[in-house]
Order: sequence, then C-alpha cells, then structure tokens
Amino acid sequence: MRLVVVSGLSGAGKSVALHTLEDLGYYCTDNLPAELLPAFAAQMMRPDGPDYSNAAVGIDARNPSRALGRFPQILNDLRGRGMECQLLFLEADDPILIKRFSETRRRHPLSSETVSLAEAIARERELLGPLSSTADLRVDTSLTTLHQLRDIVRLRVGGGPPGTLSVLFLSFGFKHGVPRDADFVFDVRCLPNPHWDHRLRPLTGLDAPVQEFLGCDALVEEMYVALRGFLENWIPRFQAESRSYLTVALGCTGGQHRSVYMVDRLAGHFRRQQRWAVIARHRELS
Repeated sequence: MRLVVVSGLSGAGKSVALHTLEDLGYYCTDNLPAELLPAFAAQMMRPDGPDYSNAAVGIDARNPSRALGRFPQILNDLRGRGMECQLLFLEADDPILIKRFSETRRRHPLSSETVSLAEAIARERELLGPLSSTADLRVDTSLTTLHQLRDIVRLRVGGGPPGTLSVLFLSFGFKHGVPRDADFVFDVRCLPNPHWDHRLRPLTGLDAPVQEFLGCDALVEEMYVALRGFLENWIPRFQAESRSYLTVALGCTGGQHRSVYMVDRLAGHFRRQQRWAVIARHRELS
C-alpha cells in the first residue's frame, strides 16, 4: 500500500499535484486534519475495506502547530506498520508566491486584515518546517510551469513500482539560479563553451552539431567519465538508505549547451542499466 502526503506552501502547486495523482488512479483527499491520518491509514489497511492501495492526502498549514510538529513521527509510525509512505513538499520563492496570489486574486489561508500576504507566507514556512525538513521529495516550483509540475509528479511520484529509486538528472543555468531541491550539484562551466561558436549558439546540447563539438573534446570526456564513476559508486549508497528520490543537477552558464549535453549522456547511461527509474529534465529549455 502506498500513501503519498502532499504538502507545501500555498500557491506552490499542491492542488495540481493532487489532481495529477488522482488522474493516475490514486484515491485523493485534500486538507485532511493531520491527526486523522492514522485513522485514514488504518482504513486503507483493512483487509475488508475499500481498495485504497494507492492514496494521497493533502496536509497544509491550517492544521494546529502541535499536529504539524508531530507529523514526522506520525509518518514513522505508519511506516513501522508496513505502509509505504512518501512525503512530497512543494515550495517556491516568496516573490513568485506573491505574484501568483496577486494574479489569481485568491486569499492566502493564513492572511487576514491584520496579517499581510508576505507575513502569512513567512508564518506558513515556519509552521511547515517539520514537514519540509523531513520530506522525501522537495520540489521548487518557482521556475516550473503547470505542465512541468504535472510531469514531475507523474514520473517521479506516480510512475514507478513501490521501492524504486527515482533519479532525476537536471540541467540548469547558473545565471537563472541553482535548484534548491538538488542532492548533488555539479558545475560544468569549465568545459569548452559552444556559445562562442556562432553556428552552435542557437542550438542546444540535444542537437547533433553541439554533441559532436563536445563529444570530441578530451576535457569533456574526462569529466563525463569522472561523474559517471562517482554516481555509479554513490547512487547505490543512497538506495541502501531507503531513499526514494535523488536529484543530480548539472549547471553551465545558460543551461543550453554543456549541462544539457552532460545530463543527456549521464541519464542515457544510467537508464540503460535498468536499475533505477531515470528521468532527464532540462530546466532552461522549457
């Protein structure tokens, strides 16, 4: 039995995540009081109960702070009873959240006539701290579209069989910010840059001319072999610790050429091993 808890900041995409899981066949319940989760799980595990083999619940900051503080222990207790529990936490930068609330004209659940939107977001971060710090998968949606978020939830949370380690290889551009939800971050800006070749500048690391340019360079090959060996050694160590998710981010200046090329090669190598659920995503190409 699999139970996915979806939590995070208001405006970060919790409803999108729950709707995506519902489309995948999960029984979904939003805004469940945290202290009722053990009773909900007990109903799931009843042999004569309904078929809730895959379920997802939304937990947000409207719960009492006491209940949110106890939530990591609640999940550990459920895992001790044999239930596979995963906590997905969605977040975004404050300016992005303020912009989203301004565009939709929705009211933040913790704001009021005496509490501003910025103050409500800060309070929500504080209340959800225990969930954020113990989440199995944290997703920063600041630079993520609705379609990308649906793909992330579908591929990383709802896609694989129970117990499968999901490994995301993510390319990005340092000038657009480092992904906050990455477990490993590698800098490939020391490699030759196709940007300075006017024929290659409008292309990406997925295009054959750029791949040929980088593929014949000894320094590029040396870094690829080093990264591949490092990850071959350490990914199994993460899996041995019962991790469900691992994010490997590789960045170049703009996220168009070098990081895309390296992510594509590494993801292809580890996907061919068929040991883990491997996903490649190119943040800046979207």
